[in-house]
Amino acid sequence: MLQVKHLLDDKGHEILAIAPGSPVIDAIKSMAEHRIGALLVMEGGELVGIISERDYARGIVLKGRSSATTLVSDIMGSGMITVGPDDSIDHCMRLCTNERVRYLPVLDKGKVVGVLSLGDLVKAVISQQSEQIEQLQRYIAG
Repeated sequence: MLQVKHLLDDKGHEILAIAPGSPVIDAIKSMAEHRIGALLVMEGGELVGIISERDYARGIVLKGRSSATTLVSDIMGSGMITVGPDDSIDHCMRLCTNERVRYLPVLDKGKVVGVLSLGDLVKAVISQQSEQIEQLQRYIAG
C-alpha cells in the first residue's frame, strides 16, 4: 500500500514556509515564484498554520484589505489537519474529501517533514491504478 513517505521520497521533502508576522504580499509572491497554492506558516520551527490562495481571496480581496499591511497571521488557517509518513494515500484522500482541505502538512514526531497537496495525491492514485491495469492486462494476455 502506498504511503505518505513514498510520495515524499518521490516528490521531495522541501518545505516552503513563511512567518506569521510577514505581510500577506510576501506570501503571495513566494507562492507565485514557486508556482504553488499554499505555504506553511511556521514560527521558531513550529507549524502554526497554513496560508493558501483561497485564504488570500477570501481574507484580502473580498474584504478590500491591503496585502502589504495585513499580516499572514490575520488570514491564515490554523485548524490544520496533518498526516504522518506511515499514513496511506487512501487515508489522505479521505481526509481531503471529508474535511474539504487541499493541503496536508506531514509531521514525523512533531516535526514538519513535508506537505502533500490534493494534486499530489490524485497523481499518485492515478499512477497506482495505471500500474494495476497494466499488471492485469499482462496477466490476461499471459
